[in-house]
Amino acid sequence: MAQSRRAVVVGGGIGGLTAAVALRLHGWEVTVLERARSLAPVGAGIALAPNSLRALDVIGLGDEIRDLAAWQGDGGLRTPGGRWLSRSSASAAAERFGGPLVLLHRATLIDSLAVRLPPDAVRTGITATLADPGTADRPARVTTPDGELEADLVVGADGIHSAVRRALFPDHPGPVYSGFTTWRVVLPLPGTEFASHETWGRGHIWGTHPLKDGRVYAYAAAVTPAGQRAPDDERAELLRRFGDWHQPIPAVLAAARPDDVLRHDVHHIAKPLPAHHRGRVALLGDAAHAMPPTLGQGGNQAVEDAIVLAHHCADLAAYTAARLPRTTAIARQAVRVARLNLMTGRSGTAVRDTVMAALSKAGPALFLRSFDGIADWRPPQRPYAAGKTPADNR
Repeated sequence: MAQSRRAVVVGGGIGGLTAAVALRLHGWEVTVLERARSLAPVGAGIALAPNSLRALDVIGLGDEIRDLAAWQGDGGLRTPGGRWLSRSSASAAAERFGGPLVLLHRATLIDSLAVRLPPDAVRTGITATLADPGTADRPARVTTPDGELEADLVVGADGIHSAVRRALFPDHPGPVYSGFTTWRVVLPLPGTEFASHETWGRGHIWGTHPLKDGRVYAYAAAVTPAGQRAPDDERAELLRRFGDWHQPIPAVLAAARPDDVLRHDVHHIAKPLPAHHRGRVALLGDAAHAMPPTLGQGGNQAVEDAIVLAHHCADLAAYTAARLPRTTAIARQAVRVARLNLMTGRSGTAVRDTVMAALSKAGPALFLRSFDGIADWRPPQRPYAAGKTPADNR
């Protein structure tokens, strides 16, 4: 009997767990090492576009997530005063890209991935260090406080400040500050009806979206120096910045408690890595190509990475060839979009809003074109039912 191949995944987030599930379906023995004491993610939502849902179809999870998530309905872009600059059509987007955009809590996706792994496959509260990336003739080595693990494949899925990335590419400058900070909140908002929207002000963004369980996912962003924090609490900071914007923003802020609000400065990898692999180690997600959230593709690209990595697990150069050009282009587009929707000048903002309104009158197809080549992506392998292996699908 052939000896099973062993993979060690460093990082138990969405990308790492997707890779672990996909590799197991390809016959790998997988161990996930997560530094946090649990897999429970921070309290925030995630939007999954048709591209990542098709990737999840490959591991038999797409339909489950579509059922658990809220399908984004019609909505659009607004000004702080409430005027609609543009309207979006959910049906037009689904027709163009072959499926819906869905929203759910990150914890829901994490739970759905984690239950597809044996309980002993995931080890939390473990700090892992890449000791040796390995070669074609030598396994990679990962050290932990409990000892050393050898692996035929190590997956670096340890986030934007990835230690695995630094070990592979010590001369790379790493992430840089994107120029803005974000706030996120998930909470119940009974009795308040609204359409999904994103609102652009001068150097500020707010978005509000309903989840399927009745809660609301809201996020905000503002151009600020790095490292700033509210003098009192972040809910109070949001009230100062967004309290006079249109409904349901004041209702969300009235319902939020200070502890509900998460704040994080946004960083991205401005200089692309020379490769997404070295030796027997592959990087994915934010560890490989952290990008601003302005296209909503960070988590989606991590899922894509994981599925493509499992497909090319015997040839990591092919994995880099498949992923590096695509993720570099999407990351650069996300930076350009951030400059547009977070511009701070009064005259530039007025011109931006006028152009957006004119484009909306020309029809939704003009807006949807910006996601051509992104949301219509398809994985390199066919979907198969949960419990089957790729061999069963031939």
